[in-house]
Amino acid sequence: MNSVPLLEVKNLKTHFHTERGRVTAVNGVSFTINKGEIIGIVGESGCGKSVMSQSIIRLLEHTDSIEYEGEVRFDNQELLSMPISQLRAIRGDEIAMIFQDPLSSLNPVYTIGNQIVEVLRQHQKISKKEAHKKAIEVLRATGIPSPEIRVNDYPHQLSGGMQQRAMIAMALSCEPKLLIADEPTTALDVTIQAQIIELIMELNRTMGMGVLFITHDLGVVSEICTSVKVMYLGQIVEDTTTERLFATPLHPYTQGLIKSIPRMDGNRHEKLHVIEGTVPSIADIPRGCSFSTRCPYADERCFNEEPLMEKVNAEHSVKCWNYAAINNLEGRA
Repeated sequence: MNSVPLLEVKNLKTHFHTERGRVTAVNGVSFTINKGEIIGIVGESGCGKSVMSQSIIRLLEHTDSIEYEGEVRFDNQELLSMPISQLRAIRGDEIAMIFQDPLSSLNPVYTIGNQIVEVLRQHQKISKKEAHKKAIEVLRATGIPSPEIRVNDYPHQLSGGMQQRAMIAMALSCEPKLLIADEPTTALDVTIQAQIIELIMELNRTMGMGVLFITHDLGVVSEICTSVKVMYLGQIVEDTTTERLFATPLHPYTQGLIKSIPRMDGNRHEKLHVIEGTVPSIADIPRGCSFSTRCPYADERCFNEEPLMEKVNAEHSVKCWNYAAINNLEGRA
């Protein structure tokens, strides 16, 4: 692996200034991605995954109410302090992003081909004819049938799966070094979902690009990610390899998420496990451990003191005061 990570996020914080004062949606997130790695970010809706991913390339700056702290280094360039004109040259070229809802990202009044051509010509010095030819090639690479015909279609003429493929084609047209995929398969049926996942994995292998894969689906994570960061209320509460996460989850929140996955060999008449309560508002984050109000193991210390991220071993870190007692690890070397 490279000595310098492709992406290095250090203590990233994202604050919003609201009528109720400053609220923190992302609170001290740190991680790295190397070239060719697929890193997973998992957690329930409302835990800050999407805000975190958009903060990396400052997509939230359409308003004056946003404030960032920390460092985001991409390919040894600091993104949070970079002039926006310089950052725009990186977005869509070296860093690409795909979203959960393709229709909110595709322009309904332009053909798919025109939108890919626009991206290509914005970042590469090629003619319109060359860009059109490359648009057909990237549509073909994403598995869209008859791409020379589909290139002239408008978004509404495509199915949901085709729209998602077209958006992936647009994102990958400039062969980015990093792909940020924000719940790209959530709105798709399981067959199309599997095809999109396979497509991202194949492009990761052939292009060597790093992938930040954001999802609430642990099943998807188990298939494609090399390591996983579990997020809750804007913080990473557990960070480990995918194998270790499923074999020995240490944080009560992670354990709850894994128990909630339906099992093929499970009792159909048995109720699925649920994590009690709901994710609190970021305007009303609990004191102490952010998960304390929903945790079955919370004690007085959990309600009053925020735990630090503790390194359990070289491949596993967890943010929980009681993880050792919960998992019978006390006294072990």
